[in-house]
Amino acid sequence: MLDCERSYFKTLYEAIRVINSSLEPMELLGRIAEQTAKALEVKACSLRLLDRSGANLLPGASFGLSKGYLRKGKVEVNKSKLDKEALAGATVHVRDASTDDRFQYKDAAKTEGIKSVLVVPLKLEDKKIIGVMRVYSAEERDFCESEVEFLIIMANLSAIAIENARLHQALKSDYELLTAFQYQTFED
Repeated sequence: MLDCERSYFKTLYEAIRVINSSLEPMELLGRIAEQTAKALEVKACSLRLLDRSGANLLPGASFGLSKGYLRKGKVEVNKSKLDKEALAGATVHVRDASTDDRFQYKDAAKTEGIKSVLVVPLKLEDKKIIGVMRVYSAEERDFCESEVEFLIIMANLSAIAIENARLHQALKSDYELLTAFQYQTFED
């Protein structure tokens, strides 16, 4: 077994352990982003989630990116061709983010020291896409097939974790409303 494959399995194990131990979405996604960046030996990793309108990708979690880069502005799906492609279900590789027309914030990428980017969709079991997962490399590079497959698996695990957290929050809210209603009923 190659060292990179051993690292991928260890990262997958850790991601599954984290998903089973916490329902706090920000904690989950932050740890997944960190583990993914370390396993792929890249500068950074981020997860962005579609807003309710489907027009913007909102920050979910990240590892390795500066606050300045994260505050560069909102990612508008219509202006970010690479995200548009990923949200259609494709895996997108950008060799040089500072010159690729599909990248919305080329100057910010150059300032941040980002060269290559790999983007995959956050896809749920029913094929619904809820966002994107990106990894950023400081040097121009290609990603081999096993790296792409690993990122797709991490994105799918992240999508499941997000959905589980959302369902948990909805159940918790419903339970609190039901409990409040029952106490109100008994007091009258």
